[in-house]
Amino acid sequence: MSTDSADSGQPDAETHPEIEVTEDAAEQALSLLDGEGLDADEAGLRLFVQQGGCAGLSYGMRFDDSPDEDDTIYEHHDLRVFVDPASLKYIEGSILDYESGLQAEGFHVENPNVVSECGCGESFRT
Repeated sequence: MSTDSADSGQPDAETHPEIEVTEDAAEQALSLLDGEGLDADEAGLRLFVQQGGCAGLSYGMRFDDSPDEDDTIYEHHDLRVFVDPASLKYIEGSILDYESGLQAEGFHVENPNVVSECGCGESFRT
């Protein structure tokens, strides 16, 4: 497991707490990445925050061929995760997990910065 920044080497753990990825989430994402025909050595999962939802902010995820120049790059269980500087301040210290169960199935962000979430759990406020 390594963490590095595309633009300045290692991020300072005190100013940018690690974004973790569980093994289940990495396996699911790598399987989807492979299904898209993307090279896991270059491509990765982009995790970002966008305006929206009843609480003000929501998470977004998509696959990118490569990181942007100013992204922070995290690597866990062979999955590369790209986070832009604007999103990092909202999601630093988070854990990306994959849940499968009777109620819901999919990726879930456990974010220690959240002070409130909407009733449906799709948006949040920090």
